[in-house]
Amino acid sequence: MSWHVTEEDLRAYARGELAPPGLWSADAHLTGCAVCRGVLAEVTDPVALDAGWERLDAELDAPRRGWCEGLLVRAGVPDHIARLLTATPVLRGSWLGAVVLVLTMSVLAGALGDHAASPTVFLALAPLLPLAGVALSYGPALDPTYEMAVVAPTHGFKLLMIRTVAVLGTGIGLNGLATLALPGYGLRALAWLLPALALTAAGLALTPRLGPVAAPSAVGVGWVALLLAADAAREPAGGPLAPFTAAGQGVSAAVAVFATGLLFLLRDRFDSASLRRPQGSL
Repeated sequence: MSWHVTEEDLRAYARGELAPPGLWSADAHLTGCAVCRGVLAEVTDPVALDAGWERLDAELDAPRRGWCEGLLVRAGVPDHIARLLTATPVLRGSWLGAVVLVLTMSVLAGALGDHAASPTVFLALAPLLPLAGVALSYGPALDPTYEMAVVAPTHGFKLLMIRTVAVLGTGIGLNGLATLALPGYGLRALAWLLPALALTAAGLALTPRLGPVAAPSAVGVGWVALLLAADAAREPAGGPLAPFTAAGQGVSAAVAVFATGLLFLLRDRFDSASLRRPQGSL
C-alpha cells in the first residue's frame, strides 16, 4: 500500500462520523490493508468495530441498480418503490416482447382485413393484455420477490397497486402505440380502453375470493365467452361487436367503476394468509 488512512480519519470512521467520499475510500482501503485494520482495532471498541464491519458487508453485498431502477430513482421514485417496480416479472424483456408480438399480429390482421368493419382481433386481444400482466405480477408463481413481500411490513394491497399501476401504464402505453397503426378506424380503434380497465378492475376485485391466478383467468374466460356470444348475435353480420358499441362502452365504464369501488372495500383482504402464503405451503 502506498498510503494509509490517517488515525484521525480512522477514529471518525469508528464513530460513524466519516463522511463520503472519505468514507468510501476508507471502506475500500480497509478491505485490503491489515495495517489500517489493526490501527482501527486500537482506536475503537469491539462493539463499534463489529458495527462498522457489518455496515461494510452490507454495502459490498448490496445489489447493483439496473438501468431501469436507476432511471426511476432519478425521476424521483423512492428507492424501495423503484426496486418493487423493476422486480415485476411482466416488465422484463420477455413479457414485453410477447406483448409487442401479439399487438403487431393483431394490428396486421386489422390493417389487412376489411376496412368496413372494426379491427375485431385487436379490440378483442388488447383488453386481455393488461389483465394478464396484472395476474402475473402478484403471487408466488412468477414473482421473484414474493417471499420477501410475504415477510415485509408492506400492505399487500399497496404492493398490488404499485405493480398494477406499472403494468397498466406499460400495457396501455403499448396498446396506444398499436392504435396509432390503425388510423383508418378512427375512434373505433380506442374501444379497447374501457373494456381493459373493466377487466383489470374486475380481476383484482375477485382476487381475494378466487386467488391471484384464478380470478384474472375467470375474467378472461368470461370476456372470451362474451365476445363469442356477441359475435353470434350481432346484426348486421359485419357490424361491431356489442362490447365496442356506445352501449357496450357504457357498460364497461360502469363495470370498471363498480369493480374499483368493490376493490377498495376489500383492500384489507389482500393481507390474508391465502393470498400471501406461497403455493404448496400448509
